[in-house]
Amino acid sequence: MKCKICASLFAMAVFIVSCAQQNNNAAILKAADFQKAIQLQGTQVLDVRTATEYQSGHIKNALQANWNDAKEFESRTTHLDKNAMVYVYCQAGGRSAAAAAYLAEKGFKVANLEGGMSNWKMNNLPVEGNTNTTQMRVVDFEKVVHDNKLILVDIGATWCPPCRKMLPTVDKIKANFKDKLYFLAVDGGVDMDVMKHLQFEVLPTFIIYKNGKEVWRKTGIVSEAEFSSALK
Repeated sequence: MKCKICASLFAMAVFIVSCAQQNNNAAILKAADFQKAIQLQGTQVLDVRTATEYQSGHIKNALQANWNDAKEFESRTTHLDKNAMVYVYCQAGGRSAAAAAYLAEKGFKVANLEGGMSNWKMNNLPVEGNTNTTQMRVVDFEKVVHDNKLILVDIGATWCPPCRKMLPTVDKIKANFKDKLYFLAVDGGVDMDVMKHLQFEVLPTFIIYKNGKEVWRKTGIVSEAEFSSALK
């Protein structure tokens, strides 16, 4: 009888340790500790809510990848740095817990914000957002397209990991073609009407127009050579 009890207790202990190890894949930080941690240089903050939720208020410099959109989440998080900590959050902590577990399985070092943005706001911590930003009108977009001979349209956002990764390349192209190229940035979190008009699918998306007509389009990471070839 004692052996059976000992065996049962041993099995329970193994189960508890196993669960603890799974939960320890991602640290859970209280709001104040989360804020202190993200001040360190080289950290990555990831908002796993929707773009609309992100725009309603987010932590400064946070990237965004919607956990509920598997394709988007996988695509954007592949551009995160595995050598740097990833601090994730959502609205209440549920989605970010699942996202943290996923990222930990992929080899990332992860910490989750306890209670999410709701808890962050309850602690009166700073929130950024641009809900009052005016959208670009489709009619204005079309006018720019037809009034310029060569245009590079960049549909991206500061909170999109691959978009941020593309910034140095885009800056080089703008410098190399500064006398020939009109550059038009479309905000992937604000200019919804223009994005619907362009029927884009992924951030970032780059489109080249020549004499008012679309002649080239590519999504994701684009090399400097690819841009140069398409523009020439």
